[in-house]
Amino acid sequence: MNTIFWKSIFLATVIVGCLSSFVYAEQASDGKLRIVVFGAHPDDAEYKAGGTAAMWAKMGHHVKLVSVTNGDIGHWQIAGGPLAQRRAAESKAAANVLGVTSQVLDIHDGELIPTLEYRKLITKTIREWKADIVIAHRPWDYHPDHRYVGVLVQDASFMVTVPFYCPDIPHLTKNPVFLYSSDGFRKPYPFSADVAVAIDDVFDKKMDAVHELQSQHYEGGASGSVEHVRSVPPETDVAGRKAWLKAKWSDRQSAEADRNRELLTKLYGNERGKAVKYAEVFELCEYGSRPNAEELKKLFPFFGK
Repeated sequence: MNTIFWKSIFLATVIVGCLSSFVYAEQASDGKLRIVVFGAHPDDAEYKAGGTAAMWAKMGHHVKLVSVTNGDIGHWQIAGGPLAQRRAAESKAAANVLGVTSQVLDIHDGELIPTLEYRKLITKTIREWKADIVIAHRPWDYHPDHRYVGVLVQDASFMVTVPFYCPDIPHLTKNPVFLYSSDGFRKPYPFSADVAVAIDDVFDKKMDAVHELQSQHYEGGASGSVEHVRSVPPETDVAGRKAWLKAKWSDRQSAEADRNRELLTKLYGNERGKAVKYAEVFELCEYGSRPNAEELKKLFPFFGK
């Protein structure tokens, strides 16, 4: 009886695996781009690339936002499992607004280090998504989790194509394009944008998504306080909260556009580039595929629109 039972389980597992592989292969060959954005915590990917993600998704491309840690100490008042669950739920709600997929890896906040185990995890995550584009932090940042996400993604950038590395997940036959999300740090060298995306048309959608990450901005995250909470419109005043949030982010995203005005005019044309109010920007990493100008337009099919 036990033999029959386990044979049935094995057969069912094989069938499910085959069906999953078929569906996944069909998705991967539908002619649409596949993008994965890594952030250190359940808000970083949304903050850095939420607008661009929404634009890709609107065009039918497949985007996944991955938090490499679970954010379980990213609050001044609560921590542990309850906070991790809350932040995963916030990240999922934000992804639903953007029209993308969300994933939170089960690694403690503040404890990420560039180990072989985590390098393999990042490699498998990229392979499973069959990514054409991978976005992550630069490996120079104020937060160790941010830095090590950058290191781990860099370390995976070649390994995703090596057949006998993590052989349980099929290797990628073409190396993705790897990019860094923007930051303001200047050493060892400052961020230098190669891609600037106008997000004016989806800025309000990005704000609706960021609104879902309430533990971080309305409550202040790890740097919050009673005073911070009191300075924000109350939870019952949704319109007031969104206006407060939009005022802060309007300055942030317009500063990105102003800093990269020359690049915007190059990519969108003089008239359109000068009119862009909000932007998200990215820097090409040398370790992945190196797209030329025409290939870049296919990966970011927004320019000139």
